[in-house]
Amino acid sequence: MAKLISSRCSIQSVVPESYILPPEQRPGNSVAPPGKTIPIIDLDGDRIEVIQEIIAASQEYGFFQLRNHGVSEELMKDALVVAKEFFDLPVEEKERFYCEDLNLIGCAVRTSIDFPKEKFHFWRDVLRHRTHPLEDHIHHWPENPARYREVFAPYSVEVRNLGLRILDLICEGLGLESGYFRGPLSKGQLMLVNHYPPCPDPTLVLGLPKHGDPHLITLLNQGDVPGLQVWKDEQWVTVEPIPNAFLVNINHMLQIISNGKLKSAYHRVVTSSNVDRTTVAGFILPSDDSLIEPAKSLVSELSPPLYKSFKRGDFDNIYFSDTHEGNDPLEHFRI
Repeated sequence: MAKLISSRCSIQSVVPESYILPPEQRPGNSVAPPGKTIPIIDLDGDRIEVIQEIIAASQEYGFFQLRNHGVSEELMKDALVVAKEFFDLPVEEKERFYCEDLNLIGCAVRTSIDFPKEKFHFWRDVLRHRTHPLEDHIHHWPENPARYREVFAPYSVEVRNLGLRILDLICEGLGLESGYFRGPLSKGQLMLVNHYPPCPDPTLVLGLPKHGDPHLITLLNQGDVPGLQVWKDEQWVTVEPIPNAFLVNINHMLQIISNGKLKSAYHRVVTSSNVDRTTVAGFILPSDDSLIEPAKSLVSELSPPLYKSFKRGDFDNIYFSDTHEGNDPLEHFRI
């Protein structure tokens, strides 16, 4: 368990060599450009206006912050509290869940991304588990902290309902048939509890490298500690947290289904020297046997398909290997 960065004693004064990135990949003293901001959308506004704002933000940024979304402030805070409590547990408790198999369906703790295969490691530990259907997965979740299941069960349901609501609005905004994203395309749900401990020298490391998310949509509860940066106009933009807001981003498969009309934006995570950061990311994802392709109603002679069809289950290995190498996994599927 010396691999878990949150359990290593020596990290207080020096960055281990295997975490120091090549000079061209280091964040340095990365600061958000002045005047740049991620769009903020009030979900409680006029429906037509909300749809237009979501589509515009998804086209230009691939990201937006969502307020008045219906998930309670108390539940959002409780999820972050028990998430932090998990990573504060003794190493023996976390060791029970440690697994480096990226294809594991159950509950797993790992460090970085794919520790055994990486040239350089990333300053992150993560607890990963499925959440839907709840009755199929909850028995795999940690029982310690004592409130973990009690909090994450309703939280997962609320996040899923919100994610499906957003997808319905996107569906309407793209002009797709009602319910297009219901069923196999949104059958799965995944929760990643990310923990980024304080780092002696944040200029040398990253919590996560430049990447796009592989599924349909992500809803990130990032608390009040900044760290996520979005690649926009050839520069990194820091997303300043908004209290009780979800940070929502378009994933690779939604970019494909929209035939490139929506943008799966690249992003990364930087670390801090004096504070840890714990976030909870919820993903809506298709079933493994779902056919991923541009929606037929978005394809025409004037707008030909930009991507090949493929089974969702065939995407994962390509995604992980390309992300490690700093390549765009969508290149394999572009026509």
